[in-house]
Amino acid sequence: MSKDDVIKEFTKLKGVGRARAEILYDHGYTSLEKLKKAKVKDLTSIKGITEKLAEDILKQVSEIPVETKKKENKVKTKEKKKEKTDETKKEDKKEKTEETGDLSDKGKEEAEVKEEVTIIEEEEAYRAKQKPEIPSEKKEMLILRKKIKQRTPRFLRQEWFRYKRIPMKWRRPRGISSKMRMHKKYRPSVVRVGFRGPSMVRGLHPSGFEDVLVYNVHDLERLNPKTQAARISSTVGSRKRAEIAKKAQELNIRILNMKV
Repeated sequence: MSKDDVIKEFTKLKGVGRARAEILYDHGYTSLEKLKKAKVKDLTSIKGITEKLAEDILKQVSEIPVETKKKENKVKTKEKKKEKTDETKKEDKKEKTEETGDLSDKGKEEAEVKEEVTIIEEEEAYRAKQKPEIPSEKKEMLILRKKIKQRTPRFLRQEWFRYKRIPMKWRRPRGISSKMRMHKKYRPSVVRVGFRGPSMVRGLHPSGFEDVLVYNVHDLERLNPKTQAARISSTVGSRKRAEIAKKAQELNIRILNMKV
């Protein structure tokens, strides 16, 4: 038993509070059995315990039935049950392995066929996103644009950190004494031509498609599915959206802002 459990048991006795219970525990009475074996002289030697109190404690302790043995027996029975369950599990595993070993060739073939069917179903459920037919040069430029985008800093307005009223949006620095305008050291970077991406892929979607706004079903007929992708306008309602999505699937056109 832990110290807290023993102290809780001691506090149940009349005339014994938390402090006295801790003192008893510190003097070697770590259980009720040890307290039962104690004598009046032993208890009176402890500070704060008189002869009368010692007699009362011993009387109360003698009336409490012994539960420790019962608890120990319960623990032992639980351990035995666990051992039995482990043994039974091992036996069941052995029986299963024996049964699987005795399976016929037909059963194995059926299991393999089932596995193949599940794999085919999973492949059919997943549809890869359509990609554009673009030359290798454009693909390289898209990769280059992505790298430039990763290293470009966030352009913030001059002295955005100084005042709460200044929003964290870009605005060209002005003023004769502006250090940011003069590109002095340790100043935030300013928007320049060097941060711009390649002109060949400028305005294209990251996938490589040309982004075209669509308002109705008829707009899809003008698109080239090999190089252009549709983006449904935010003003289009849900009914018309569903019609556009259905038509796009028929024409094999990718919609960028909707799962088809």
